[in-house]
Amino acid sequence: MQLVKSSPSFEPKVDGNALIHFDGVAKRYRTVSGDSVHALDEVSLSIGSGEFLSIVGPSGCGKSTMLKILAGITSASRGSLYIDGKPVSGPQQNIGVVFQEPTLLPWHTVLRNVLIPADVARIPRIRLRDRAMQLLKLVGLEGFHDRYPNELSGGMQQRVSICRALLRDPAIMLMDEPFGALDALTRDHMNMELLRIWQAQHNTILFVTHSITEAVLLSDRVIVMSPRPGRILEEVRINLPRPRQLSLVNSASFGDYANHIRNLLDRSGALFSGAEESS
Repeated sequence: MQLVKSSPSFEPKVDGNALIHFDGVAKRYRTVSGDSVHALDEVSLSIGSGEFLSIVGPSGCGKSTMLKILAGITSASRGSLYIDGKPVSGPQQNIGVVFQEPTLLPWHTVLRNVLIPADVARIPRIRLRDRAMQLLKLVGLEGFHDRYPNELSGGMQQRVSICRALLRDPAIMLMDEPFGALDALTRDHMNMELLRIWQAQHNTILFVTHSITEAVLLSDRVIVMSPRPGRILEEVRINLPRPRQLSLVNSASFGDYANHIRNLLDRSGALFSGAEESS
């Protein structure tokens, strides 16, 4: 099992395969009560184009904060972030975001929900309608375009939210515990669906999860975070064959990766701070 540790001497150099660079990124913020929270500290990381990278760690360790900084929703307190060699200084148009809850508008049909990014960008819906219909077909929702969210299961609603995030063909997808609210069987199904979509679309995916099993199953690399303030404990490269099937979780090599990540979290105290061993 090959393990790749983070390097404190990281330099923000753009190479031919890297798309995203975190260079010493830290984040502090103040709560409503005025307390200062040190959420993220000295994160340096490079992410390749087309890579599937998961981030695991305890609650409050800065996993979601990393995605928000990358999306331009919030800014870093210290350090720099680059996409394709250019510093991130605000909201990014080439990024799609999927949250834990689908956040669909109940008064819109499935198709209208998928087309919301067109409305936000003031692009005539007709120009992206064919793209929306193709995406619905890709995720197995062909024929559901005129349904409403309350007519769909939780897994189907989340697939609609994935289509919405993919509508403008973003180079980067940020997924913040997108399947955390689903039951175990639906979650397994959605994991396999996501792998199929990723292989078809070739996006770069940053995937936040509390599940070690989910992270190992999906990823090229798993970033293991410490308790707050979040630092990278280790980067674990997952050298398991693709395409992957659910049966892989029963293999000895899969168990080795999961146990290694679990031990990292255990030694850091993260398992007692909200990180789950599996899901």
